[in-house]
Amino acid sequence: MPIVIAGVFLWLTKGWWLLGLAAVLGWAHWLGLRGWKLLALGVILWLAVAAGVHHAPASRFAWAVQWSANGMIWMLVIGLMALGAGQMLAFLHRRNAAPGHDAPGLVPLRRPAPAVAPGGPVSDPELDRYARHIILREIGGPGQAALKRAKVLVVGAGGLGAPVCLYLAAAGVGRITVADDDRVSLSNLQRQVIFRSSDDGRPKADAARDAMRALNPLVEITPLNRRVTEADTALIAGHDLVIDGSDSFASRQAVNVACARAGVPLVAGAIAQWEGQLTVWDPARGAPCMACLFPEAPAQGLAPACAEAGVVGPLPGVIGSMMALEAIKLIAGAGEPLRGRMLIFDGLYSENRLMKISRRADCPVCGSGHLPPG
Repeated sequence: MPIVIAGVFLWLTKGWWLLGLAAVLGWAHWLGLRGWKLLALGVILWLAVAAGVHHAPASRFAWAVQWSANGMIWMLVIGLMALGAGQMLAFLHRRNAAPGHDAPGLVPLRRPAPAVAPGGPVSDPELDRYARHIILREIGGPGQAALKRAKVLVVGAGGLGAPVCLYLAAAGVGRITVADDDRVSLSNLQRQVIFRSSDDGRPKADAARDAMRALNPLVEITPLNRRVTEADTALIAGHDLVIDGSDSFASRQAVNVACARAGVPLVAGAIAQWEGQLTVWDPARGAPCMACLFPEAPAQGLAPACAEAGVVGPLPGVIGSMMALEAIKLIAGAGEPLRGRMLIFDGLYSENRLMKISRRADCPVCGSGHLPPG
């Protein structure tokens, strides 16, 4: 449809020269020009064309352009004003976004509030530890108290789970359950930064618990030395949020089914080689679940695990940190989480892509007959 509208516009205005301008800007984008630099190049080219038409209105160049110089200048001014107004509205929206104590979040204050840790209000010793959170308008004291009341299940303490566990513990999430049936090996240490060489051979859940307690003794950590399966709906229902850092399609699929049944949001990430992806599966709140996009396992060899395809060491840290960020946003009710959107990160070329995703009415997990369509 946008192509049809653009074609009609070019035909009605005889602005075929815009195709050449778009080709030049596309070439500049391909060379790496982005943001305001690309905009500045477009403005310069536009002004150059307008100047050429004004200087020689009877030339073949002016005949090819078809537009008057004055009209081009007015169009440029109006376009820049519209762009500026859009940027200002976006800025005001961000500034006026509801902070943690106004937004619902996942763990609104339960009255009467618990009088004992870790679910009570933030205490004096915690004020210094969480000071950088508390001064954030979008989190503040109420948002930090929501983090303290939260119960989060982290599935997998590997490459993605390592930064998730560390950042959630550091952020003061009150109760964290870490589920992993694997043991630490020396090959893990290239990317799973929560472990040390002395942890070789230990259960990952236990080693992760010790590292998190050493980082923040104020949080409650429960290790679970087993996999999470579809049958763990009750376990998941006892948490406010699940974060899935497992490394196989079957595991992710099982966790997704259990979360959909329990109505608990699922922050999911995946990595391979130089690329990672991140989203929030949450059909209970209108977002798709994993089965909406991936109803069947990929063919053999199309999505190999990290042990087969390899992974660059810092990549799990990048994606895992963003998963922890999404968790904090969801719990505190800050910003706009990745519900209905998927972030694709390309570490090799330092590029991000954001895709809109939606629920399927015929999804075998959350579609019609399972959960109300969002």
